[in-house]
Amino acid sequence: MEDKVSRSSADSLSVTEEFVVVTPNSEKTPEPSQDNVSTTSAESTGLKIVGNGNMEDLKQHLDEVLGGDQHDGKAPSDGHDEGVSGWETPTNNDKSRFRSVSEPVYSANNPSHRVGGDSPTSFQQISSQDLDRLSPSRVGMVPLDKICTLFSRIIYLGAASVNAPKSEMEATKKMTILKQQQSQNAIEIVLSVPRTSEGSVRLLEPDGKSEISAYRITTILFCCRGREGTGISDCFAFTCGHGNRDSQLFQCHIFRCEVPEAVQRILTCFGQAFHRVPRSPGLVDSIHGAMPAPRETLMSFTIPVLVDIREEDGKGNFGAVPRDKRCFKLRQGVKKEVLVTVQQTHHQVLNIERCFGLLISPGREVPDREMHLLDVVNLETSSDCKNYTVTSMWDPNKADLEVLNTESPPGLDKGMFMTIAVDLVITGIQEPVRFVVETKVRIFPSTEKFWYFNKKPVQEFFYLMLEEIEAAVENEPAYAVLTLESESQRERRRIPTRSPSTNLVQTPDSMTSVAEEESDDDEPLQSGSGNVDKDCEESILLNWGDLLAKWRSNLSVRPKHLRSMVRKGIPEALRGEVWQLLAGVKECEDLMEEYRVLITKISPAEQVILADITRTFTAHEKFQNESEGGQDAMYKISKAYSVYDSEVGYCQGLSFLAAVLWLHMPEEQAFAVLTKIMYDYHLRDLFMNSFIELHVKFYQLERLMEDNIPDLFSHFVHIGIEAHMYASQWFLTLYTAKFPLYTVFHIMDLFLMEGMPIVFNIAVALLKAAKKELLGQDFEGVLKYFRVTLPKRYRTEESAQELMQTALSTKISNRKLKKYEKEFYAMREDEDREDPLERIERENKQLMHANIRLEQENDELARELIVHRLAMEKQLDKERDRADELDRDLKAIKLQLLDTEEENKHLESETSQIKEMYRTGMEKSESDSKRNSTIIADYKQICSQLSERLEKQQTAAREEMARLRRRLQSCEQCANLINEDGKLNQSSDVIRASEEEEPEPELVVAEQQIRELELELAQTKLQLVESQCQVQDLEHKLNSAMTDLHSSKNNSWLQKTFSSLKDATVTKKE
Repeated sequence: MEDKVSRSSADSLSVTEEFVVVTPNSEKTPEPSQDNVSTTSAESTGLKIVGNGNMEDLKQHLDEVLGGDQHDGKAPSDGHDEGVSGWETPTNNDKSRFRSVSEPVYSANNPSHRVGGDSPTSFQQISSQDLDRLSPSRVGMVPLDKICTLFSRIIYLGAASVNAPKSEMEATKKMTILKQQQSQNAIEIVLSVPRTSEGSVRLLEPDGKSEISAYRITTILFCCRGREGTGISDCFAFTCGHGNRDSQLFQCHIFRCEVPEAVQRILTCFGQAFHRVPRSPGLVDSIHGAMPAPRETLMSFTIPVLVDIREEDGKGNFGAVPRDKRCFKLRQGVKKEVLVTVQQTHHQVLNIERCFGLLISPGREVPDREMHLLDVVNLETSSDCKNYTVTSMWDPNKADLEVLNTESPPGLDKGMFMTIAVDLVITGIQEPVRFVVETKVRIFPSTEKFWYFNKKPVQEFFYLMLEEIEAAVENEPAYAVLTLESESQRERRRIPTRSPSTNLVQTPDSMTSVAEEESDDDEPLQSGSGNVDKDCEESILLNWGDLLAKWRSNLSVRPKHLRSMVRKGIPEALRGEVWQLLAGVKECEDLMEEYRVLITKISPAEQVILADITRTFTAHEKFQNESEGGQDAMYKISKAYSVYDSEVGYCQGLSFLAAVLWLHMPEEQAFAVLTKIMYDYHLRDLFMNSFIELHVKFYQLERLMEDNIPDLFSHFVHIGIEAHMYASQWFLTLYTAKFPLYTVFHIMDLFLMEGMPIVFNIAVALLKAAKKELLGQDFEGVLKYFRVTLPKRYRTEESAQELMQTALSTKISNRKLKKYEKEFYAMREDEDREDPLERIERENKQLMHANIRLEQENDELARELIVHRLAMEKQLDKERDRADELDRDLKAIKLQLLDTEEENKHLESETSQIKEMYRTGMEKSESDSKRNSTIIADYKQICSQLSERLEKQQTAAREEMARLRRRLQSCEQCANLINEDGKLNQSSDVIRASEEEEPEPELVVAEQQIRELELELAQTKLQLVESQCQVQDLEHKLNSAMTDLHSSKNNSWLQKTFSSLKDATVTKKE
């Protein structure tokens, strides 16, 4: 059995895949993240620290040891850690992350060091000069097991053989006995514990010059210490396996520490050794002549991602969205939360620093440019740093996501696709890693009510492959993403693209799946599911036509190329005839005649048959109701065979074979082929003699697994999975009960051609294909995988063809099967001849081992239960505190609401007063405006009248001037007084004298009228200016009042009212 601790497992001699470190009991229950150094998996080291002791100290020390690569090489500062420090940390000057034994370690010779300042410590720092002589070898490249921690003042009490290598009770008992019998045989040693799983635990002389013994870490199965408060609290032990697999012995090595504080540190170093695998490819193993361990640069992670959607309930909270299988039922126009949870099940946890963004889009296989970013609310991390939950708000009213807020038409009963993507920034990876989940949604009206729905989130598995690369900063991880693929992408890759029209466009009608019907993760595949295409290439049909023509001419001899053609698969249109020829039904027509008689007889199993036919091929339309004829045909065929073979009668599972045969031939021929399969192919032997032949098949299958898939066989043995738990239907129904029809029909082709051995080929091929997934499952997970997941993997022709190629390429000889059959019967005979007391002792020993394993599992479950209970209580306390805080906030908000309502009433009264004041002002302004308008109109009329009068007077004056000039022309003295332009040529004195002498009465009257008009015009302008001043005063008051009102309360309705009043005033003014 391969060892899971070391990468080079060839040196391991352990018989179990689990390595345990046990610490003493304590009242405190440790956190799972602290007591599990690593998980048992195909890729992990397999070490578990089982906490039955003071785990707080172990947690603190283990954190210090595992974080040693990031420190500066100095001892901890507090007194307690100084007293128990027995570990080493690399300094900044180290060119390698490993240290040799010449670096500081601690001894117990200096009483000046104290633990917590009270008791003498067990360690003293030794100078590098003194430690140079402790090195067993001095080479340029430090071997892996030289990177170690040395503990002095250790007493080796001896070794004792044990039967249960992982029993703490037996190890504790050996500690008690050897400590009580401590004599001169006990020797003082220096214990060297390596820091990686590639090294060895060394027992050195006290002076460190020579090595007494060495035990590789890969051979150590168990490590524990004495319980606190007992006489062996200063002792510890580890168990090693010696010898080969067939004759392996287990020895428990017991040690005692002169200073009890060192025991905890030693257990911590053991945990560190199992936890760490060295990175440097150039380091040499400690055993002389051993090849260096290769550097493991590729890492594979299986990451489950859960997606859930919640909707607002109208009270400020968000509740779960109803879901039918993988289809979410969403309501229109309701705010939603999108939750994406990333889980990590690998022993090496990736550190997720932050969420770069969460995006959604309608449709599937959506380009990056069409994804829409949501607002990330927060990123929550679980206490063990393995679960990360991203929560984002989704506003459905956004125009970009209008498709996801439109009610689904009646034709989209199965929903449309929606893509959800989350970008995570992972430590060591330069670019964000995007996980894309595709699910279905269906949009309902906002008033829709759902009474029953599934609350489980949608789960998608992602397979991440990383390559470790050289980091820019020393001792910092750096990875490159090689592949990232989801389980849906893997399934989709197996589905052929039938035509270009299968490409999905982002419209509601085309977002449904046309490639396959997706089913819920927890729902098994129904029997009779899948469609088989009857189309076939013409060349293949011609070849089969030629072969059948030759075969019909001589039914006793099978054609030459029949085997190769059957292995490729018989065309669906020819399967009925070829199956009959392979089974030899053409030569036994009497069976068909006998069938007509048998169906008239009474069978004692009729009630059982009637109950079975309703559960057979429930997914096939021919068997879903009685009117299709399938159920009646199954009843007749099963009943006829139960009467024909009275020794076997009817056994559950025969109805599946009858259904497969009836789909390709009439009832009579189907009965004849079924009879041939039961008798000539020896299928009925599996149902006889208490199913003894079936148990032979189970034993043969397990032996084939041990030869072809040893690691999976070991895993099944470890978790208690036996062949009868998953392979019963494979043999009894020939894979017809659970697998899709295309796979079932092809298996039937091969079975009728090859016989019973092909069942083993297919079983081994199934196990090989599912090996990776099965190795990571526990007992319940394996059974669920066989029941649910495995049949779904072969829903396409490509996957079924791949399975058949793997099965046919697996070599399983009849001689090997006969050998295994003889082994089984020999074991039965040995059991029959075995002394009952020895058999009981052997069974008792097996039960003890099982009991030990179950007790350990029970302890782990109990510890997890306590941890979860404490976490729940802690969370409950937080929720209670939060509820109290919300109550206080509610009371404060209520008080604030009362104050706000009172202020609102006050503002409303002020508003009404202001409205009344402005109404009065507006009425006055309107009256003034009307009066001013009348004045302006009168002024305009007066101005126009005056202008007309002025024009008339000017015309009369010009005429009078012309008349006067004509009169003056007759007088020689006065002829030169006026020139041609009408201007006087004399001086002003002469003119005034002449005017005084002869004044013109008309001119005097005209001048008087002009002065009166000018006076009247001045008075009108004065009145106009006064009116404009009044209007400006009113506008100023209006603006001031609006500013005050806006500052007191932002009332949109009142503001609109004032604005309209202002506009009306301006309009009337204009």
